[in-house]
Amino acid sequence: MPEIAGDTYLQSRVLEDLSDAVNYQRWLADLARPYLGNDPIELGSGIGDYAAAWLKTVPRITVTEADDGRLKALTRRFIDDPRVDVRPLFLPTEERAGHTAAVALNVLEHVEDDVAGLRSIGGLLRPGGAVVLIVPAFPSAMSRFDRTIGHFRRYTLATLGAALTAAGLRTEQLCYINPVGLLGWYVACRALRLAPHNGPLVRTYDRMVVPMARRLERRWQAPFGQSVFAVARTPER
Repeated sequence: MPEIAGDTYLQSRVLEDLSDAVNYQRWLADLARPYLGNDPIELGSGIGDYAAAWLKTVPRITVTEADDGRLKALTRRFIDDPRVDVRPLFLPTEERAGHTAAVALNVLEHVEDDVAGLRSIGGLLRPGGAVVLIVPAFPSAMSRFDRTIGHFRRYTLATLGAALTAAGLRTEQLCYINPVGLLGWYVACRALRLAPHNGPLVRTYDRMVVPMARRLERRWQAPFGQSVFAVARTPER
């Protein structure tokens, strides 16, 4: 399998730390849930927290990883669950399938050729299938942590929309999410050069700020945010 960009140990540690951010993870899982259909595939499944949440409402799911250590962790976690297919996958890929949706949460920024990555994601779907993405927002928020963890870029609505169009996908939804998180990111990761990790600050943010941010976004669509959320469709044939 090709070499993964960035510090894979740090990537895995961050995933483990964020597993305690239950409100934040529930937020992202809920954003993707309406688009999953009955046979989704997740790209870059990490340690499987989102897949475990989606299994409450989907009959089956395919989880994938490019990192061997995380792939083994996924296998251990789901080995006794016949609803889950665990397999390696690196983007871009030449594989073809007919899934109802492909979900990549904080994955596309790790793919050097993101348009090729998006094209190959589309190839994993049936006609009209959903591509569901969350990516980090705003190049001005690019930090030392981003570069260490293997992020090639951060996105705006315009740059992600252009990549989706170039990949032959039809954009259905495109918006910023978590504006409060972006402000915190500028302070913690840009100004103070900290790396996200489990601790009192993350736990307080998850318990106090995330529920407030979710309520705020139901009433107000912010013109900025920590992440870009996108839903696109493959062509109907």
